[in-house]
Amino acid sequence: MALTNLTNTYHRDTYPAISSTNPSLSQAGKTVLITGGGSGIGFEIVRSFAKAKASRIIIIGRRITVLEDAVVKLREEFQNTDFIAQQGDISDEVSTTSVWDHLNSNNIFVHVLVLNAAHLSPMGPDTLKMERKDLMEAFNINVWGNFSMTAKFVNQPLRPVGEKLNLVNVSTAGIQMNPAPTQNPYVTSKGTFTALLGRIADEHPVEDVQIISFHPGALYSESGAKYFDKDIIDWDEMALPADFAVWSASPEAAWLHGRFVWAHWDVDELKSDKEITKRLEQESGFLKVAVQGLTEISATSFLKKK
Repeated sequence: MALTNLTNTYHRDTYPAISSTNPSLSQAGKTVLITGGGSGIGFEIVRSFAKAKASRIIIIGRRITVLEDAVVKLREEFQNTDFIAQQGDISDEVSTTSVWDHLNSNNIFVHVLVLNAAHLSPMGPDTLKMERKDLMEAFNINVWGNFSMTAKFVNQPLRPVGEKLNLVNVSTAGIQMNPAPTQNPYVTSKGTFTALLGRIADEHPVEDVQIISFHPGALYSESGAKYFDKDIIDWDEMALPADFAVWSASPEAAWLHGRFVWAHWDVDELKSDKEITKRLEQESGFLKVAVQGLTEISATSFLKKK
């Protein structure tokens, strides 16, 4: 696997700066909604937000038994956080609307949205041999479903005027692995939505809604086990992306609003690197999903006279 490293330190597990027990990352008093939170990385993200003292965590998924089992385990471990299991399919607009209507009718305002649910399949070496329905399902969930959740989150009727929101997008956009079967609609569709979030971040200042997208790393999960052998690589620890999600939803990450980063990168080194800071200030396309080889492109460049 070819990995791009922007910092000298490359993390495979959590560390003090992003630890969910770090007081500066506290989520006390907040309600957090996590899609796909019943298992795998989603479940670990739920645990990290609970460690960060979130008051209420709502986990959404299609399998209600998985969600209910997860809530039982979470309540045993964290007595000071209220956990709610809510069945929902983000690819279904009726289901998504029902979820948010239920929250609104129960006077539940969500402060933090973590977009973790994703559609991984199909995988294969020849995209043109894939069924249309399989291809569209990936885009239905990874693009439209995530967009629908984002729009309903930002436009909550219960949102107080001036209340800042935090959106965290877990995305493998841009990853390139061998063998070829991993080059599939999942990566393309996740990249599409991550690029769309970059556009939304341009339209909404960080004071309105803080948007951070990050690559979670190489994780051996229930879904990944269907495609990869456990011994194929050295997998990262789940605690790394789980705690990184909490860090991304904190004021500590505000300077990366709208950008796409990797959980492996050391956040202190990122912030102290003057060259990175300079590029963030001068290049609106830096650390965003875009065409390789182009630093930035805008309508202004086409409108300039010779």
